[in-house]
Amino acid sequence: MGARLEPDSPPSTESRHVGASVEFRHVSKRYASGPGEAFGAVNDLSLYVPPGEICILVGPSGCGKTTSLKMVNRLVEPTSGQVLIDGQDVATIEPTALRRRIGYVIQQTGLFPHQTVAQNVGTVPHLLGWPEARIRARVDELLVLVGLDPGRVRNRYPAQLSGGERQRVGVARAMAAEPPVMLMDEPFGAVDPIVRERLQDEFLRIHRRLGLTILFVTHDVDEAIKLGDRVAVMQEGGHLAQYAPPSELLLHPANEFVAQFMGADRGLKRLALTKVSEVALTSIRTMQPGREAVETRSTTDGPVLVLDDEGHPRGWQSTTRVTVNGSGPPTDGVLVFQPETSLREALSLLLTAESPVGIVVDGHGRYQGALSVEAIANALRAAVREHAHTPGAA
Repeated sequence: MGARLEPDSPPSTESRHVGASVEFRHVSKRYASGPGEAFGAVNDLSLYVPPGEICILVGPSGCGKTTSLKMVNRLVEPTSGQVLIDGQDVATIEPTALRRRIGYVIQQTGLFPHQTVAQNVGTVPHLLGWPEARIRARVDELLVLVGLDPGRVRNRYPAQLSGGERQRVGVARAMAAEPPVMLMDEPFGAVDPIVRERLQDEFLRIHRRLGLTILFVTHDVDEAIKLGDRVAVMQEGGHLAQYAPPSELLLHPANEFVAQFMGADRGLKRLALTKVSEVALTSIRTMQPGREAVETRSTTDGPVLVLDDEGHPRGWQSTTRVTVNGSGPPTDGVLVFQPETSLREALSLLLTAESPVGIVVDGHGRYQGALSVEAIANALRAAVREHAHTPGAA
């Protein structure tokens, strides 16, 4: 069972929070466009977001993404249909009380410029009547959680922070009362690409820890694929074109609009969803300290990977006869992939590396196998074949 919107008491900060389900049931929003005329910003939207998942709303400008988001916290009222949180119709909840229990992050953060960072983050707990000591503790906890030093930023004003720092403060403020649902409207769109990627990674880390249910609006397909458990692709006129996990959208778009929106490089995009730990690795020749000289079969067999006593890669040995004694620096640099490295990142690094393979290690840095460009291509082909034989796939 997800977290309910009531009661009003401060939540414990010790345990992992569990998000609430969100459901749209035949929701439409129409606006008057002239005498006797109306246009639909959202038309008959039905989708379900399970507790603790990230749902990304993506699509071109004017497709109803933000309007849909705002109907969850009643900043926009639907013309027809229902929006439910944990089965409770939000129309039955007083709007102000509802909004205090739903985190809301927008592109420009919406921080109060005349308030310090601590005052901004503590806004909702103050409104809910939390004791000052609890608010101070919660503010510091959240600043640490979003990667900021409380001692450095607590008493600063928004204008004294960078764009990325302000965005982090906005996320912290939205989480202050541990809401069961968070709404995020293009939260990282105003920062540069490097900061944006860091914020995305931080966002995923926080989500893994807290388990909130998040509805996230973006126009960036790559961001949707990276962050979403499920992605709702909307098209002009407020119609839902497809609602599915990212891998399903990339392998089996429901129509031509979805296919074009996801891009002609859908295969490459799918590599971002697969980790190197999920593919078959190649075994290569390795050597460890303490062994006598080893005669390689031929110089065409390629270099030998030198491992230390615990199996950590130390470097390459490319001579036909080598002695490994466990001392000295590695002979050459080794391209190392962690288990969570995406195939897309691995492919990019392999294409620019001098070595034909990268070395995959486990969580302790121990050698597991080698990964090549050919292996990545084989993994992508296998995924396409597997999907082609899945019942219901086109």
